Amino acid sequence: MTTPRHGPLGTAGARFGVFALVVVLGGTSCDFGGPSTDNPGPHWSSGQSPAPDTPANPARFTGWSDPARVGQPYGDKVPGLLTFRGNPTRTYYGSGPVPRKTPVRDWQFPRSGGLCGESTDEKGTRVWCGTGWTGQPAVFERSGRTWVVFGAYDHKIHFLDAESGERILPDFPTGDIIKGSVTVDPDGFPLVYSGSRDNFYRILAIDRGTPTELWRLSAKAVSPTMWNDDWDGAGLILDDHLFLGGENSQFHIVKLNRRYGAGGKVTVKPKLVFNAPGWDGRLLRDLDDRMVSIENSVAIHGDVVYFANSGGLVQGWDISGLKQGRKPERVFRFWTGDDTDASIAVDEAGALYVGSEYERGTARSKRVGQMMKLDPKRGADPAVWHVDDRARRPAGIWGSPALYRDLAIFDTQGGEVLGVDRTSGAVRWRFRLPGPTWQSPVVVDDVLVIGDCAGFLHAYDIADTAAAPKPLWKLRLGGCIESTPAVWRGRIYVGTRAGAFHAITPR
Repeated sequence: MTTPRHGPLGTAGARFGVFALVVVLGGTSCDFGGPSTDNPGPHWSSGQSPAPDTPANPARFTGWSDPARVGQPYGDKVPGLLTFRGNPTRTYYGSGPVPRKTPVRDWQFPRSGGLCGESTDEKGTRVWCGTGWTGQPAVFERSGRTWVVFGAYDHKIHFLDAESGERILPDFPTGDIIKGSVTVDPDGFPLVYSGSRDNFYRILAIDRGTPTELWRLSAKAVSPTMWNDDWDGAGLILDDHLFLGGENSQFHIVKLNRRYGAGGKVTVKPKLVFNAPGWDGRLLRDLDDRMVSIENSVAIHGDVVYFANSGGLVQGWDISGLKQGRKPERVFRFWTGDDTDASIAVDEAGALYVGSEYERGTARSKRVGQMMKLDPKRGADPAVWHVDDRARRPAGIWGSPALYRDLAIFDTQGGEVLGVDRTSGAVRWRFRLPGPTWQSPVVVDDVLVIGDCAGFLHAYDIADTAAAPKPLWKLRLGGCIESTPAVWRGRIYVGTRAGAFHAITPR
């Protein structure tokens, strides 16, 4: 992490020059990173259609994360957008209809003042306001009501009514700012999972009159650790297990043991059943620093968990034997050469779409690019294609890619938005917004929704994936839009660095 990525940003943001964009097809025989010698190892949302490489007549899946649910909601028990990028493969972006004419702000939270709090990083102690990277709210249906839940820079988690913007429950205070996205329990248990910069990842019960902490995991609970104690990633819950990476640079698996007590209130009795460093000796030898935190949200496809770290190490861990007591085993390794904080998106066939930053300027990052498709089935040479973005430093990708039909959509530190052919890696179209653009592109109902750092939220028609996006509208919110928007049943929810959270609705 050679450049602070979460500090306060100006409302206008910085504008950057034209970036070099180079496509390399098919990979080469260069060192694309096979298994390390340190640890050797072997249907779409509304308006979308199955993408290339969808398996024909797939057999019934019995593992952890069904590949057939790529692009689909996070299960069928809780309607909503329940975690960052919506599902275990980080490929579900919400439910329409999306406004096609300029919408209006329905409500703002808070009505006055701002979501501000002090926090300390490598630049010292400063006041941080609003919501930032990644900051996508959870929106879900519970007991006939739509909830909006998010953490903010005021050191609090907020529980709001989606229609009115009023509090459903009191705010839950933490000891520091919250940068990441919360996760709502996908199995219907009244639980919310969230990290904070105060060293803890928490499980909160929401079936009481006030949100109640049932358990918390300290970043110092495992050893060894590197870098710091924040929790940026949104955890995944599957089959009563929590999967989570931390800025302590460790990957964690927790057995939750969720139940209802005698009084009908939810209970948990978590047990940490596995943890492993997110780095290896080979990575540390290749880097000239020890910044190897896991800031992205883990993705699970089939029986493999994927994540990356600030040292650029992309990994896959086989969890097929976890329930039978077998330890996870690392089965995939690829080094991007630079900080890789964007969450990985996984397609139907198991290919990975990875966005990496360009800060260290390593020879490796120049060779393998900043936007890439990796196929773990290709063994020691998994790179299918890459696109470069390194005309200056910092550059590259902070937002997580969106998969839409035959496109992978990336946005860059410099404000460029690109539609890349998922099969060939050819750049079909690109346009520029006031950067930096750190939020992740959202596509629902053939409409791309994305914010900029001048404070505008934009919508584009991308129904024709071969043509340049057609602008539909832009709405001024004020303040850099660093967080990822949530789209749910015609409304858009997003916070900005100006200190407020907004609900946007059609006129």
